[in-house]
Order: sequence, then structure tokens, then C-alpha cells
Amino acid sequence: MTPSPTQNTGHRSETRAALWLEQQGLRVLERNLLCRAGEIDLVALDGEVLVFVEVRHRRSASHGGAAASVNRGKQRRLLRAAGYFLPRLARRHLAGRLPACRFDVVCLEAGRIQWIRHAFTE
Repeated sequence: MTPSPTQNTGHRSETRAALWLEQQGLRVLERNLLCRAGEIDLVALDGEVLVFVEVRHRRSASHGGAAASVNRGKQRRLLRAAGYFLPRLARRHLAGRLPACRFDVVCLEAGRIQWIRHAFTE
């Protein structure tokens, strides 16, 4: 199946965000983890902290912008998906150790990148 233009834009945005985060010192471990609860765009390590990253792309901020699109419903889906994937990620990348975790949002908007660390909590 051929990806839609929106899916292509999303994939390019995630690739750009992953490269940018790596330039900031994070190590990207996984991309596009999908389960019934939702999707995790990127999973990275920031030192000893496992970071679940939501990537949002908007051409402009005219409708609230990229950051505003991560509403409470989206946050709940991300939390559920992270809970589902955490044991597997710990086994695969951290020798079974459950790490401290955080949720970040990377916004790509009008050609600029904004990284929101600790974007939300449980």
C-alpha cells in the first residue's frame, strides 16, 4: 500500500526529529511502535532516562500549533501505549531494568524545531 502524502510528511518529520534529538545527545532506540492503545513515534535514551517522544508537524500555528495538538486524549493514549511497550523496551535495551521515564514532544512548525521536555506527566 502506498503511503499518503500526510503519512510521507509524518515519516519525514519523525526522521528529522530523530536526527535532531541525536544531535542533542539522545540515543534513539525505536521508531513507530504501534499497539491497540496507540502509537509511540520515537523512543530514546537521555542518559539513564527512557524518553517517549511524540512528533508533531504543522505548517503554521494558525490553528493552535503543533504543541497544542497533544491534548489530554492524545496524552492518555501515549501513556497507555508507553505502559504496554515499557517491559519489552526494558528487556531489549536495558537488561530488564525498568528506568525512569518521561514524555517529550518535538514540534516541527514553520521550518523550526521546538523540543518540549517533560511535556506532560501521568
